[in-house]
Amino acid sequence: MREVDMLTGNAAAAWAARIADVDYIPAYPITPQTEIIETLASWISQGLMKAKLVQLESEHSMLTAAGTASLSGARVFTATSSQGLLYGFEMLYNIAGWRAPLVLVNVSRAVAAPITLEPDHNDVLAARDSGFIQLHAEKCQEVLDLILIAYRVAEDHRVMLPVIVNMDGFYLSFTREPVYIPSKTDVEEFLPPYNPPHPFRAGRPVVKGPAVLGGHIYAYFKHNIHESLLRASDVFKEAAAKFREMWGRAHSPVEGFLLDDAEYVLVVTNSFTSIARKAVVRLREKGIPAGLVKLVMLRPFPSPDIVEKLRGRKAVAVFDQNISPGLGGIIYNEVAAALYHVKNRPETLLSAIGGVGGKYTTVEEFEHVFHMLMHPEKTQPGKPVFLFRADELAHVQTALRLAGHIGDEA
Repeated sequence: MREVDMLTGNAAAAWAARIADVDYIPAYPITPQTEIIETLASWISQGLMKAKLVQLESEHSMLTAAGTASLSGARVFTATSSQGLLYGFEMLYNIAGWRAPLVLVNVSRAVAAPITLEPDHNDVLAARDSGFIQLHAEKCQEVLDLILIAYRVAEDHRVMLPVIVNMDGFYLSFTREPVYIPSKTDVEEFLPPYNPPHPFRAGRPVVKGPAVLGGHIYAYFKHNIHESLLRASDVFKEAAAKFREMWGRAHSPVEGFLLDDAEYVLVVTNSFTSIARKAVVRLREKGIPAGLVKLVMLRPFPSPDIVEKLRGRKAVAVFDQNISPGLGGIIYNEVAAALYHVKNRPETLLSAIGGVGGKYTTVEEFEHVFHMLMHPEKTQPGKPVFLFRADELAHVQTALRLAGHIGDEA
């Protein structure tokens, strides 16, 4: 096995499942995640993996099979995207309620209508209240690393909850980057065999997901899931420390970039983080104290880590690659809630929405957001700023003109 290879994000996810020695892969194809399943199927057919891969008739069946197999004691991996995630949505809540610690890779893609294949985060953020842990990757290496860490966190008996590892469709799923692939022997040291506390076994009945009435028992179980999710943050940090000890790469729920003396900070997540970093570097070269905070963990929401990195800053912008119609950016509102009780919270908190439906966000657009932070008097508090360039507006106007919705003079 080569230690470093040029891999797409999808291939990195497949490699993670392979070296994690998963037992069962229920699957259903959907762009842009299909390459993951095709790669795993090819390896299994060649005898390179011992796992059982089964194509189900839908994502709902796929997730049902994933959850029940996990309860039997199998280490389960699966993947989906966008409409597929929503088609199986009911089962996300069941899997979390069953405490089935599988790993699901979501390759983000905007949700129809109108239909597109390009990414935003409305699909994965729709699942933020399901009880799944959520980890979001910026680079292909992080896809592989976070899947390995995800299994260790999910299967920890203090947590016992499923994990979604998210990557952006196209921007990461089909982009090749150098990826270090750990040896399977080393991974076995980091990730011992799954040891389910109460597996299904013949002759030893176990109840999972029973009907409960009256509310109090339901509330007890929901609170239990909430407490377990909160513990996942510390368990993630323990796993990340072991990961760094073995392979030298650091991961944390919230990461900072050029933060030491930063007065103006951008909060961002997933693949657009790489473009935002370039904006921060260019502003630093001009003497502007800019910095960046990247959210790796979205559930549990790492409020204490976010507060630690944002308190005392002059102004903060939150970049949302999603939109909650009628509200604005989803992550902006969660960051605002985290900062609400902080005495020395930033004077300005700006919501910037971009990258929806795969709309490319340029370095100049991120620089524009920082300039708005330096001149907050030109913004309206609480009102999100939609990033949309003049050339993009011209393209939209051309399309509307062709459709007969506007005249030639517009």
